[in-house]
Amino acid sequence: MTTQNQNAVVYFLDRHAEGGRAQHPAFIEIGDAGRQRSYGELAADTARVAGMLHEHGVQPGARAAMIVLDTIEFPAIFWGAMRAGVMPVPLNTLLTAEYYEIILNDAGAEVLFVSEALAAMIAPLRPRLPALKTVFIIGAAQTEMIAFADAFQAASPRMAPHHASADDTAFWLYSSGSTGKPKGVMHRHGAIKATTDTFAAKVLGVSADDVMLSAAKLYFAYGLGNAMTFPMSVGATAALLAGRPTPDSMLGAFKAVKPTIFYSAPTLYAAIIAAAHGNRPQGLERLRFCSSAGEALPREIGESWQRLTGVEIIDGVGSTEMLHVFLANAPGNVVYGTAGVAVPGYELRLVDDHGADVAQGEIGEMLVKGPSTAQGYWNQPEKTHATFQGEWTRTGDKYERAEQGRYIYCGRTDDMFKVSGIWVSPFEVEQALVSHPAVLEAAVVAARDESNLEKPKAFVVLKGAATPDIVEVLKAHVKASIGAWKYPRWIEIVPDLPKTSTGKIQRFKLR
Repeated sequence: MTTQNQNAVVYFLDRHAEGGRAQHPAFIEIGDAGRQRSYGELAADTARVAGMLHEHGVQPGARAAMIVLDTIEFPAIFWGAMRAGVMPVPLNTLLTAEYYEIILNDAGAEVLFVSEALAAMIAPLRPRLPALKTVFIIGAAQTEMIAFADAFQAASPRMAPHHASADDTAFWLYSSGSTGKPKGVMHRHGAIKATTDTFAAKVLGVSADDVMLSAAKLYFAYGLGNAMTFPMSVGATAALLAGRPTPDSMLGAFKAVKPTIFYSAPTLYAAIIAAAHGNRPQGLERLRFCSSAGEALPREIGESWQRLTGVEIIDGVGSTEMLHVFLANAPGNVVYGTAGVAVPGYELRLVDDHGADVAQGEIGEMLVKGPSTAQGYWNQPEKTHATFQGEWTRTGDKYERAEQGRYIYCGRTDDMFKVSGIWVSPFEVEQALVSHPAVLEAAVVAARDESNLEKPKAFVVLKGAATPDIVEVLKAHVKASIGAWKYPRWIEIVPDLPKTSTGKIQRFKLR
């Protein structure tokens, strides 16, 4: 007896294309072109992509790398590859040629889809990419690159999705690499649906009437859920912005699409607040709430955003290894400065250095168990064993569990340090600094004083020009806010902070 096909493309696309949502817009582009695709049109597009791959000899199980901007080609390629049984591997569009060479060779990608604006980096790499056989360029054909549009039009559609079980590998994502070599994270077909059955359905309550806008891009886990799998789980619409998510581009996007849900990260929320100059942005009339992830949301940013817009930010915690958010606040039940509680369907533990559970009020590393756990890291068995321990996944993040079961972020395991024998959370000091009206952003690391003892050092980005006494003012502010021993002994005013392309502060560079 043939088992049911659990290829994710059946659930996320075909059931809508073959049902009542066939004419409903799945994706709309923000910009002059204004292109869009209905669910029915997208299904036909994915059939042609599957046909392209077959006709160019790409077999099921092969990897199809994607260096693709957030345009309507992205979902067509992602789901088209999955329809063909080929594993799409979306890559960060902001990497250097050196990183692309490492990742493409690590993945053994046989085919690459690349947006024209990003193609210049790829051509010189071809001699050093032995597995790569075919490159499709989204734009005009170039030397050794096939025009995607031409191959797409010439392809014979292959509608029947490759048969898969829920536990078969569906696609890969590469971790941001902020602390070392990028790791290929392998995800199952069933894991994609699991994130929509949990956080999207039970916390956000997404519906078919939603219009979702994500500043976070499709190439990494948070954005992939926000702007693709979450809306597609209910037949809703997602708006895509190909360019960089700046305050100006987001303010324009609000007016263009009037989103009902907006997803972003703390850094951009802070920048939009500053750019708005106290005026509620236009286009937020339908906005139900906002979502934040990627880095802990400081209390001041959440409260300032809500004062500006009248809308809550649902702060959550996720990871590439877990595919999306597993710990979150909830609409109508937000406590800024906390990461909320476990998303229904997930279990959490806080453990000490020996793996023993810590008591309430103590700091421990968070472990998570849930239905979207990755299969492991490609070709890195030692790191897989260190991170995925039975049913539990180590997050590398330290938290404190407060009353009512809410969790408070305390930093990465390698960011924490002791002052006078007491653990200090860099994030707590950063929150105190950001709560001062002169501060836009802050990052705190450990530095050593003249006695070779660790003390907090802060790097601060100001909203305006520095006053002569700003350093002493900020030290006094932190002392009054969170305690005298936690204040930064040194404060360096900087124009910006080093970040990954997903907006996470790279404290190791500051250290």
